[in-house]
Amino acid sequence: MSRIFNFSPGPATLPLAVLEQAQQEMTDWHGTGMSVMEMSHRGKEFISIAEKAEASLREVMNIPEHYKVLFLQGGASSQFAMVPLNLMGKARKADYFDTGAWSAKAIKEAARYGHVNIVASSKDESYSTIPDRVLWELNENAAYVHFTPNETIGGLEFDAEPETGDVPLVADMSSTILSRPIDVDKYGIIYAGAQKNIGPAGLTIVIVREDLVGHASANTPAMMDYAVHDKAESMYNTPPTFAWYIAGMVFDWLLKNGGLSAMAEINERKASALYDCIDNSGGFYTNPVDKIYRSWMNVPFVMADSSQDAAFLAGAAEAGLVQLKGHRSVGGMRASIYNAMPEEGVQALISYMQDFQQKNG
Repeated sequence: MSRIFNFSPGPATLPLAVLEQAQQEMTDWHGTGMSVMEMSHRGKEFISIAEKAEASLREVMNIPEHYKVLFLQGGASSQFAMVPLNLMGKARKADYFDTGAWSAKAIKEAARYGHVNIVASSKDESYSTIPDRVLWELNENAAYVHFTPNETIGGLEFDAEPETGDVPLVADMSSTILSRPIDVDKYGIIYAGAQKNIGPAGLTIVIVREDLVGHASANTPAMMDYAVHDKAESMYNTPPTFAWYIAGMVFDWLLKNGGLSAMAEINERKASALYDCIDNSGGFYTNPVDKIYRSWMNVPFVMADSSQDAAFLAGAAEAGLVQLKGHRSVGGMRASIYNAMPEEGVQALISYMQDFQQKNG
C-alpha cells in the first residue's frame, strides 16, 4: 500500500526520510548488531545518540547555553503540574492565558498548587480569538506567565509572544515548536509533547532557563523536579529511548532542509492555501477563528450542512486523506498540517474539498 496523507493532530505524520532511515537501522544500528530499542540507555551507543539529538536541537532552535534541555516523559499534561511545582515558590501565584482547551487544562492543574490569575480569556467567544492586549490583566508579582501559543483543538494561535517584563514566560509549544524560528531568550520555559512536530509519542521536551532550575516546592516528587532530571542528564529513570532517537533524526532532517526559516515559509504557504480554499468556497466551508489568529498547524473547518460530514470523511479516506474528523468539542473537520505534512498533501486535500463542493454544493 502506498503512503497516505495523515492529518492527525497527534500522534502525527513523520518525515518519510526519517522513517526510512529508522527502517534501515531497525535491527542493526551503525554496525552494533542491535536495535536502538534494545540498547542500554547508559551504554555508550545510546549516549552518543542522546548527545547528538540535544546538539541538533540546540542548533536548529539556536538555544543559548544558559538554557537546560531535558528529554522527559509524561507529555505536556505532566508539565501542567511540573511548571507550578517548580516555579510557583513562596509566591504561590501565577498568571495564565485562557485561550482554548489545552490552556484550560493547564489552568485547572495549576490551581491545585496556588492562585491562578486569568490574564485574559476568550472562552465566552468560543475560543475563536485572542483578547485585545488592552484587556490583559498581568500581575507583576506573579511567579510566571503561562500561555499556549497554539491551541490544537480550536486552531487558535497567538500572533506574538506576550510581553511579560521580568516575569518568566512559560509556553506549551506542543503543537507549534519547530514550525518557525523563535527567540528562546524571551522564555523562561518552553515545553512540548513530541507527538505532533517532534517525533513519536512518549517523549516530552523541556527547555528551561538555568536560573529557574532548583526551586521546586519542598514536597515535589523527584520525578517532577527539573533539578533532578538536569543533574541526571535526563536519565534519572529509563527514558523513552526510541522516541529520543527518532526526535534526533527529525532535528537533523530540519537542519538538512534549511532549518526553521525555510520551514516557516513552507508552513505559511500550506496554511494560506488551505484557508484560501475555505474562504473562497462561498460559505460551503467556514473557519470560525479570527483571521489574524488562525493557526498554521491546525485548521478546523465546518460545512454549512453538517449532515454531509460523514460523506466528506468517507470520501477523503478513499482518496488517501485520513484523520480529518474534528475534535468532538468542535465538530466538523480539522486538518493538522505539521512540518512533516508535505505541500502535496495539502494540495491533495484542497483538490478533494473543491471536488466535494462541486458535487454536493
